[in-house]
Amino acid sequence: MQAVLELHGIDKQFPGVKALDQAGLNVYPGRVMALLGENGAGKSTLMKVLTGIYQADAGTLTYQGTTRWFSGPRDSQDQGISIIHQELNLIPELSIAENIFLGREPMGPLGKIRWSALYAEAQRLLDKLGVKHGPRTRLGDLSIGEQQMVEIAKAISFESKVIIMDEPTDALTDTETERLFTVVRELRDEGRGIVYISHRLREIFQICDDVTVLRDGRFIGERPVSELNEDGIIEMMVGRKLEEQYPRIPVKPGRISLALQGICGAGIHDISFELKEGEILGISGLMGSGRSELMKMIYGALPRHAGTLSLYGKPIAPQSPADGLQCGIAYISEDRKGDGLVLELSVRENMSLCALPIFVGGGGYIRRADERQAVGDFIRLFNIKTPTQEQLIKNLSGGNQQKVAIAKGLMTKPKVLILDEPTRGVDVGAKKEIYQLINQFKQEGMSIILVSSEMPEVLGMSDRILVMHEGRISAEFASRDANQERLMAAAIGKVYQEAV
Repeated sequence: MQAVLELHGIDKQFPGVKALDQAGLNVYPGRVMALLGENGAGKSTLMKVLTGIYQADAGTLTYQGTTRWFSGPRDSQDQGISIIHQELNLIPELSIAENIFLGREPMGPLGKIRWSALYAEAQRLLDKLGVKHGPRTRLGDLSIGEQQMVEIAKAISFESKVIIMDEPTDALTDTETERLFTVVRELRDEGRGIVYISHRLREIFQICDDVTVLRDGRFIGERPVSELNEDGIIEMMVGRKLEEQYPRIPVKPGRISLALQGICGAGIHDISFELKEGEILGISGLMGSGRSELMKMIYGALPRHAGTLSLYGKPIAPQSPADGLQCGIAYISEDRKGDGLVLELSVRENMSLCALPIFVGGGGYIRRADERQAVGDFIRLFNIKTPTQEQLIKNLSGGNQQKVAIAKGLMTKPKVLILDEPTRGVDVGAKKEIYQLINQFKQEGMSIILVSSEMPEVLGMSDRILVMHEGRISAEFASRDANQERLMAAAIGKVYQEAV
């Protein structure tokens, strides 16, 4: 089959880093091409070369039989190539319809926007995607998952021949994901070429026809999905077999470190549990069940209306994240770019940000040598791929950003570590490294709470699991008694007896 789009022999160099080295990609009409690789493999860079954000140092781009390059995103978009970015590119204060057609509003003869036409076309797209909100709804009132569906509607509105989807299901519920898959199949049947980037390998077998793998910026291979299994894809991505995906290790729990009694707050109702040293407590539940809200109440980022917290038997009442850190609690947010990192600062500045008091010497000056030494130790421990400590954090891959976010929390030497979606948007190789680090902290006696939407992750890493439903704990399981069916039963609100 003739490709509608071909990238061949693409090189791209940045100071100190060769991001792409003979990379390539073919996109075929009426087929979904998965683009896979570890964080830092070059997927995002290749897409930026394709859409004209970056200019390649070498190689060719052939689109609809013509060899050419695009001058920028608007140029590639005008020629029929749309990209749905992992990071939302929307304006919260505008309506859904205004976001979809921003800069492309239908105009009347006197230069006025034809609002009825704009709203009608936006409604058609929302219906196609199964979005229940009306086109006049303010975008900022939507959940992150719903905003992602608006971003998808925006891309579809261009009637593009090639549509690139970068981690499109990262913030979607299961229902929204299924609806998206239906839309992808419809677009494929209309003859569009789809590039589908995802770290969720099970999705590749559900929705994709072909797979292209990059590793260290190089083209590794292109294969039909029908010829591969999950182990085969992982081996192509990482260049080695991952013998055990979830390397949980047994550790005898120690003293009770954290205790919650009757915690209530916005959307949280009467939560009580205990956490021990050397224990990983998994928190499962569907999106909107209150998992992150509860964690933020423990940390002090959200207010509690009732209930008590104690750490090693002593009452604590954190009213802010600074209080939480001072108490010995570190929270790694599910939104590393929104809450966890300062993108315009360096790796060093991000990693040491919460731990600066540790490095303050006489006269109030920061002991920079000690700071750099500590940051260097964490870079080596976490195997963070960065040219220097002074590299801007925004220039690192998602997996390496996540490692910095976790190191930032650990540098404060916490007694309790809360990991909220610690491997979201992270490739299988980096996940394994993060799991091994979590096990190391566990062996050292740290108390860990692991919040995750991925049931295999919760089941594979946790010693004990709490399931949340509508702001309440609906079930508790020892790891040996838990499985996906029982977790899902509890997550949708079935009573405990039915879950077990």
